[in-house]
Amino acid sequence: MKVDVLDRFERVGEALWSDLQSRSLDPVPFLSWSWQTLWWEAFADGRRLKILRVRDSAGQPVGLLPLYEKVPGLWQFVGGVDISDYLDVIAARGREEEVWSEFLQHRAADPEVWDLHCVRAASPTVALLPTLGRAFGLSTVVQREERCPVVALPDSWEGYLVRLSGKDRHELRRKLRRVEREWPGARVRYHAGPAGLDAAMSEFLSLHRKSKAGKARFMDTRMEGFFRRVAAALAARGALRLWFLERDGAVVASYFCLEFAGSVAIYNSGFDPSHAAFSPGVVLACHVIRDAIERRVARFDFLRGEEAYKYAFGAVAEDLFNVVVAR
Repeated sequence: MKVDVLDRFERVGEALWSDLQSRSLDPVPFLSWSWQTLWWEAFADGRRLKILRVRDSAGQPVGLLPLYEKVPGLWQFVGGVDISDYLDVIAARGREEEVWSEFLQHRAADPEVWDLHCVRAASPTVALLPTLGRAFGLSTVVQREERCPVVALPDSWEGYLVRLSGKDRHELRRKLRRVEREWPGARVRYHAGPAGLDAAMSEFLSLHRKSKAGKARFMDTRMEGFFRRVAAALAARGALRLWFLERDGAVVASYFCLEFAGSVAIYNSGFDPSHAAFSPGVVLACHVIRDAIERRVARFDFLRGEEAYKYAFGAVAEDLFNVVVAR
C-alpha cells in the first residue's frame, strides 16, 4: 500500500471520492464531496489542508483522511466540529484496519497532533486506534464528547406511539389534538428537489433567525451562503427535505432534514416564538417521524445535543467520541 499527501480536493476528484464513500461503512452527508468542499470554501480561512490517501497494491484508493490545521501542529477533520455532526476516515468497508494502519505508520514520527471529533461509537476508528497507535509508538486518548438521541422506527405510527411512555404518548397526542382543534386549516408541507429551493430556503432561514437571538447570530452571511450551497447539493441527489408547519398561510415551524443510509435526521430548525404555547416544533416533528415510518425509514436521528424534548420522542442516546492521536 502507498500513502499520498494531497493539498487540494481537486487532486482527489469528486468521482473517486464519491465512489469510495459509497463503499464505506457509514456514508453520512457530512463526509460527502459536496459537504466537505463547500465547508472548506466557506470556513478554511487560509488554513492548511492535508488529505491523506491510501492506495492498495493495484493502485486503487481504499482510504481518505481529510484534515486541516486548526492551529499550528493541531489537525482536525475537515467539516468542522461546529456544523458537522458525524466525521471520520473514509475507508472501503472491511478495510478500515488496513487503512488506519497505513495512515498511522505514515505519521508515526511526526510531532503533530490529530484531534478527531464527532466519531460515532459504532465506528471502527474508536476501537482500532488505541491498539494500532501503540504499535507505531503513538498515544491515543478516546473520550466521549457528546451524544445523539436516535429513534429506531417501527412499521407503523401506532406501533411507534405504543413504544413511548404513557406520559410522553399522552403529551404528543394532546399537542397534536390542540393544533387540530385551535388551528383549523393548519397544514404541513415539505420541499424536496432543486426546483423552488431558493424560496424554500428563504422561508427556513427567516424562521431560523426569528427563533432566538443565538440562532440569528449563528446564521450570519457566511453561514447562510454555506447553508444555501450545501442545500442545493443535497437536494440535487435527493438527500434533503425542508419541512414546514403553516397557520393561516404563515410558517410557524420548520426543519432542515437530511436523508441518508436509511436515516432521516433533523439537522436544524426554526420556529415562531409567538406560537410557542402550541409547541409547533413538537407537532411538526410528529409529522416528520410519521412520514419517515410510512416510507419505511429505519432510523430517526436528532443528531447532536441532548435537549429533553428529543427523549420525549422515545430517543436513545448514541455516543460520539473525540479521538486524540499524538506521538
